[in-house]
Amino acid sequence: MSKKYFGTDGIRGTANLSPMTAEIALRVGVAAGSIFTRGAHRHKVIIGKDTRLSGYMVEPALTAGFISAGMDVVLLGPLPTPAIAMLTRSMRADIGVMISASHNPYQDNGIKIFGPDGYKLSDEMEAEIEALMENGVMDHLAEPPKLGRALRLADAGARYIEFAKSTVPRTMHLDGLRIVIDCANGAAYKVAPTVLWELGADVVAMGVEPDGFNINRECGSTDLGKLVSKVMEVRADIGIALDGDADRVLICDEKGQIVDGDQIIAMIGDCWHRTGRLSGKGVVGTIMANLGLERFFRERGLELLRTQVGDRYVSERMRLGGYNLGGEQSGHIIMSDFSTTGDGLISALQVLSVLRDSDKPVSEALCMFEPAPQLLKNVRYKTGKPLENAKVRQAIADCESQLGDKGRLVIRKSGTEPLIRVMAEGEDEALVHSVVGQIVVALEAVT
Repeated sequence: MSKKYFGTDGIRGTANLSPMTAEIALRVGVAAGSIFTRGAHRHKVIIGKDTRLSGYMVEPALTAGFISAGMDVVLLGPLPTPAIAMLTRSMRADIGVMISASHNPYQDNGIKIFGPDGYKLSDEMEAEIEALMENGVMDHLAEPPKLGRALRLADAGARYIEFAKSTVPRTMHLDGLRIVIDCANGAAYKVAPTVLWELGADVVAMGVEPDGFNINRECGSTDLGKLVSKVMEVRADIGIALDGDADRVLICDEKGQIVDGDQIIAMIGDCWHRTGRLSGKGVVGTIMANLGLERFFRERGLELLRTQVGDRYVSERMRLGGYNLGGEQSGHIIMSDFSTTGDGLISALQVLSVLRDSDKPVSEALCMFEPAPQLLKNVRYKTGKPLENAKVRQAIADCESQLGDKGRLVIRKSGTEPLIRVMAEGEDEALVHSVVGQIVVALEAVT
């Protein structure tokens, strides 16, 4: 299904350039507001955002659109994306919106939309919104007496803090644990350190001084160097890295080694399986999940189902099959017992809960399986369709032949950035590096 504005995770782009302009945000508000205005009750949308400068442009434009469609708007300010999903349900809103470009740099921004059930919209619903945006959206403006109103909710952060704490046993405490948390100068800069501190941890907070420009810049889950250094400097037990909207998490152990989402899924899945909490016949991952993770669950009589990349697709497959755990190697972990979307903080709390029941340090407790050799590289492009180039296609075919049945290639365009992602996996590490290098060279020659 081809869409003009929506990608794999809502609408995303450079601020003040299409599709991330105030005018398009206004049309999104009118179109989504019109579609979700159902029934005679006062309709309500909640809007959160991260800490990007352009949020000050997108937020009022969306607000004007929703109000003109007859919806009341509740502004929540900077909060994690999963908090918006949770509050959409708990506040009985008709729709929820998060203004964020997640792990992208500050100059980008995005619009993520949640339905009244707290789940991201389907492709079909996004297409319906786009169709209205392009054809007669201004025919759906409310009459003057039916215009919406706007207000700010002062305790939104406190509501999410209490919700996050409720996802772990009341008896769990983090006394004696020194935790470094990097909030990426993003949406969780207030709530995440507060949750850990209230649970008893000795908290060393980083990335908690947003200025509109420094979100994800040399910090957070996309740049772990400073987190690793700080963990080693303060001799922390664990380091936690969130991204700009806190829907993903990566871990740094006490030795400064990085733990990805696959190991986190293995740890939580194994614990839930042993305690009878895991529903379905296994967990849901993506085509990027390491072969070692698949083997890990197979040895336990469980399956790893793979979807296309995107936490929305993981979530949809979980709902379809009755699974309560899924996620991505990048750190999007979805636990449907708690949340409808990836939640970096709650995922970290689940890891900490398992650690509290173990006498092992993080470096041992989170080393769940031996990963198969895997390499991922990104190639940035400006315009065009580099994957359709004849020389690139030939390079891919040659590399597939080299791998044969001893490995696999996953080559795809990012749905959120102008990147081609090249991933290879196999038993021969040298061959994996070789084929990725060949494809990257071919792509760089045409981009």
